[in-house]
Amino acid sequence: MTGEQAAARVGWSAAKVSRIETAKTLPSEDDISILADLYKVDEATHQGARKLRHDAVQKGWWEKYGDSLDQGFGVFVGLEAEATTLRNWEPQVIPGLLQIEDYARALMENTMQPIVQIPPTWQRDRLEVRMRRQQMHLFSKDPLQLLAVLDEGTLGRRVAAPDVMSRQLQHLLKISELGHIEIRVISRMTPSPVNSAPFVHFKFDDFPDTVYLEVLEGSRYLSDVQQVYYYERVFDHLMGVALDEGSSRHLINEHLRSWQAAACLDQEKESASQ
Repeated sequence: MTGEQAAARVGWSAAKVSRIETAKTLPSEDDISILADLYKVDEATHQGARKLRHDAVQKGWWEKYGDSLDQGFGVFVGLEAEATTLRNWEPQVIPGLLQIEDYARALMENTMQPIVQIPPTWQRDRLEVRMRRQQMHLFSKDPLQLLAVLDEGTLGRRVAAPDVMSRQLQHLLKISELGHIEIRVISRMTPSPVNSAPFVHFKFDDFPDTVYLEVLEGSRYLSDVQQVYYYERVFDHLMGVALDEGSSRHLINEHLRSWQAAACLDQEKESASQ
């Protein structure tokens, strides 16, 4: 039947049917049920359409922050929402999905802000988005699989005060115990394994893989099969030269003790100055 015929049978305007079919309007659950009855679809198709609507509502939460995010980062959040597995290489700082709030705040204020000047409200929005992403993707009923390879330098680099660094490494140890999260560290004693900036390899159930490259002047996304395969091999190599999970936790714990000692020293200096 035509759009006009469908609209007439359910008592709608033809414009409403057209807006739904061209994705100009999000249909209500009742709309979906009415159309499912009209088109005589089976129950599985009907429920599948309702689930698509539910997911569309849930996965568009970041759009209200659009003005505050880096150009192109909305694409990243959208890919992250659809992904089943993230493979993340990070040679400089703790990955965003593994950051505690105070570490993320210090990173934005002390490291990024001197280079990229943004309004304070944008910083608050970006911090809120980062924390919400963690809750949705790592602590939900159906979390994604996260494989993170870190350079040891990320554990010892002072991004924030020693007490914040201590809590950040404690968080890494705790979260690394979760079954869907694997954290590996490449020791500084390991010869430089690869000359690559940070990247994220997204894997999906129903779509081709995509790679996100983080560069100073913006974001790049690769979907070419050969290019994605290259980064897949790079990550496999990084996993191969990294410490195993147990040894990685031991190394994180060593750095944690160093930061705890530094935090105690700071407290002593502060007490002496009062």
